[in-house]
Amino acid sequence: MNSARFFNKPAETMSRKDIEENRDKMLRWTVRHAYRNNPFYRRKLDEAKVSPDDVNSVDDLVKLPFTTKDELRSLYPYGILAVPRSEVLEVHATSGTTGVPTLGFYTKNDIEVWAEVSARSLAMSGLTREDVFQITPSFGMFTGGFGFYYGARKIGAMIVPTGAGFSRRQIQYMLDFGTTMVCAVVSYILRLTETALEMGVDPAKDTLVRKGVFGSEMWTSEMKKWVAEKWNMDVYDIYGFTELCGPGVANDCFVHDGLHLWEDHFLVEVIDPKTGEPVGPEEKGELVFTTLTKEAAPLLRYRCRDISYVYDARSCDCGRTHLRLGYIRGRVDDMIKVSGVAVWPSAVEAVLLKHRELGPEYQIIVWREKGLDKMKVVAELAHELKSDEAEALRSRLESELRETLLTGVQVELAEPLSLPRQEVGKAKRVIDKRAE
Repeated sequence: MNSARFFNKPAETMSRKDIEENRDKMLRWTVRHAYRNNPFYRRKLDEAKVSPDDVNSVDDLVKLPFTTKDELRSLYPYGILAVPRSEVLEVHATSGTTGVPTLGFYTKNDIEVWAEVSARSLAMSGLTREDVFQITPSFGMFTGGFGFYYGARKIGAMIVPTGAGFSRRQIQYMLDFGTTMVCAVVSYILRLTETALEMGVDPAKDTLVRKGVFGSEMWTSEMKKWVAEKWNMDVYDIYGFTELCGPGVANDCFVHDGLHLWEDHFLVEVIDPKTGEPVGPEEKGELVFTTLTKEAAPLLRYRCRDISYVYDARSCDCGRTHLRLGYIRGRVDDMIKVSGVAVWPSAVEAVLLKHRELGPEYQIIVWREKGLDKMKVVAELAHELKSDEAEALRSRLESELRETLLTGVQVELAEPLSLPRQEVGKAKRVIDKRAE
């Protein structure tokens, strides 16, 4: 879709001068709001010997201490609030954690902001009031379903709020209602693709779904291409997480060269995850976010653990002026060490999906044998192969993965549709048995 559709064109195309002046003004407000109304941040800034008056522009950000996920968990449930509980309209919780979750709280204005940035992101992905929009993420503590719902309502599209699971019913609703656009957790669109084919439905020929926006999990350009071809759809990335506001923090446009971050509501830095120091321009590192308009639970320099980079958007052909994030390539937590070598699941996926004999599902299994780390990649076949063809493919994959990962790896080919699927939640790609 070569179209630069806007939801709020003045905000999405404001001058860099206006963006930066507004950013600094709202940064000052946020620091003062957090300090005055939240004991955790008051104590944190006092211990760092930083006064709110010391922070006047983005150049002063480095004076502020980081906020970590562990700190937010220690504040469960209400310790992060900067408003009276009576002003909170919603609470959501992270989806990918075990134990104590991190929470996101929302005032009436926070929800309005969430709806605004979600609407901008969905419009960027092609959603219009003429569309039938099927929302497959859950409507629960996970922010996904609500975020898409709020944005789609502002645009005026017809919403099919199916929520998570019941994949055969999802496909039937697409056929019955004439769904034209779908949103989903990345691994779930893979499941829907398989379900459609099991039902004898060709997504590209038998449905009207030609636009899709997906998030919540890292995925590679190879997997995006696979989904786009199966559905004959324009595929868009959406980014966000509970602690900020859920989906709608950033989104890619038709140029498909990074995700525009809504700088009038969020401020981003990129740091070296080991040292905490800023990295150079367009250098990959850990994303650090500061909210600019959040009332209920403002965040100062929050280390979200996602790995990406930042570059200017002034040359973007879509006309938007907000800077872009590079596509998320993993999380600090995703990286696994195997015999001292850093292994990223995204690197494994990129190798696997170059081979059309393979489907999109895979697992990485790590264990320890006689004191040595071992790693195996289980790759699921897209269709049956003769034994000699399978052996040749397995050998080729081992060679390519060894060259890419710089460590030895075993490859096992699994039968089609044999690996576990997720009806709800995120796919489990890595199984580390070394702690067992």
